[in-house]
Amino acid sequence: MRLKVLGLASSPRRHGNTELLLDQVLAGAASKGAQTEKVVLSTMTMDPCDECEACYETGRCIVQDDYQLLYPKLIKAERVVLAAPIFFMGLPAQAKAFIDRCQCFWARKYVLEDPLPPTDTGVQRQGFLVSTAGGPKTSFQCAATSMKAFLDTLDATYGGEVTFRGIDEKGAILNHPTALEDALALGKKLAVVGKE
Repeated sequence: MRLKVLGLASSPRRHGNTELLLDQVLAGAASKGAQTEKVVLSTMTMDPCDECEACYETGRCIVQDDYQLLYPKLIKAERVVLAAPIFFMGLPAQAKAFIDRCQCFWARKYVLEDPLPPTDTGVQRQGFLVSTAGGPKTSFQCAATSMKAFLDTLDATYGGEVTFRGIDEKGAILNHPTALEDALALGKKLAVVGKE
């Protein structure tokens, strides 16, 4: 069974610590036969939600920008991995704008009572958080809470996270003793359904 794994790189800094971790997660998933795709949110044109509530009638966002490319990918993916550094104890603007635009999925589920179709494989959707923070005591709780709320709109469960504190400078994650291996292991794990 070949799962679709959608990786969302949300840092405003390209090829930074969370994107390097995401690349490892996707490599691990691909090594187990998953079909992987990485989307870099900072390269997309995506306005924030303007709360027009048009999605309450259709379950789709009417704002015509690059978000429209992501809507079908989210429906098809069995696994969604959000890679996001912590900014002021929460998600960066790129990640939050994307999640807010998923209000259309919330409207589809809770207003229109129109559940998403099952994935092509029938496998339950799951989401995962990959994150780093500069501070040695920074909490990942706010980011995880936002991620879980987002996943609820997709009828997806929270599969887990890989997080690292004290990682600030670009590329610092490469000096961590286990980070790359941990991310690779997560990718392998999320791509396998049931026991190997």
